[in-house]
Amino acid sequence: MQYKIGFATLLTLVSTSVSSGVRNYVASIDQSHWNLETSSPLQCTLKHTIPNYGTAVFESKAGRTMDLDFVLKMKRKPERETAASLRSVAPSWRPGIPARDIVRLTYQPQFDAEVSKQAAWVMLTELEQGMQPTFYYQDWYNPVDQVAVGLNAANFHNSYFEFVSCIDSLLPYGFEDIAFTVLNFRDRNGTLTPTSRKKLSRIKEFLSYDPNLELVLIDAYTDSFGGDAENMSISSGQAENLKQFFLDAGISSDRIVTQSHGEKRHIATNSSASGRAQNRRVVIRMER
Repeated sequence: MQYKIGFATLLTLVSTSVSSGVRNYVASIDQSHWNLETSSPLQCTLKHTIPNYGTAVFESKAGRTMDLDFVLKMKRKPERETAASLRSVAPSWRPGIPARDIVRLTYQPQFDAEVSKQAAWVMLTELEQGMQPTFYYQDWYNPVDQVAVGLNAANFHNSYFEFVSCIDSLLPYGFEDIAFTVLNFRDRNGTLTPTSRKKLSRIKEFLSYDPNLELVLIDAYTDSFGGDAENMSISSGQAENLKQFFLDAGISSDRIVTQSHGEKRHIATNSSASGRAQNRRVVIRMER
């Protein structure tokens, strides 16, 4: 019952931007700035400073699916689990427009506030229309005070459209999609399959934007055709070729570890062409 009463109290606060017992944090028109802090094929970050409170951050990263994260970074983190509501409120210079619910959420102790992908998109849509997404909750330091934290839509549009353009240009894969990569060879001469060439191109493209790797492990294998020494030599050459690939991408040699296994550790039978094709491989593992 207390929880329901708390939310009812929160919702009544939205009818006015300033009322008794409510501390409001929102940038004025002059203070309102939106900055596209990061813009690359790997990450897009849009930030808005809320004076005396913290920073609102929208962020999207490269990946197979389009994501969008929102974090309300607070100078003072919650002391306890706190129920909150997020509503779209008209700014004071647009009276008469009713507030709209976006989502209810719970602040976790000592963590910044986060909202779901869908709610984050709704917030951007509301800001685009000149509305003011606002968080409401009871102050965890002063139980008689309520807190309202708003995002001002002033000066929003230019940075927002740049942010959307940046998201549209993100790579369709992220680091987690290339961190473990298996390359296969069409033959014993070291010719990569078309699919493997595409995988290697993705790694090269990603590293051209962010070459910061802590460790690269390269394990090379062959099928069982030929003698042990010959197969070990082939796998050693393949491992060295891949090492040179990473050196050319700007990775320091002391962060690259290669191992040649020859015809050991088969993952398929060598009695068929398809099985041998699976065994002719290089496994790449990257860590950041």
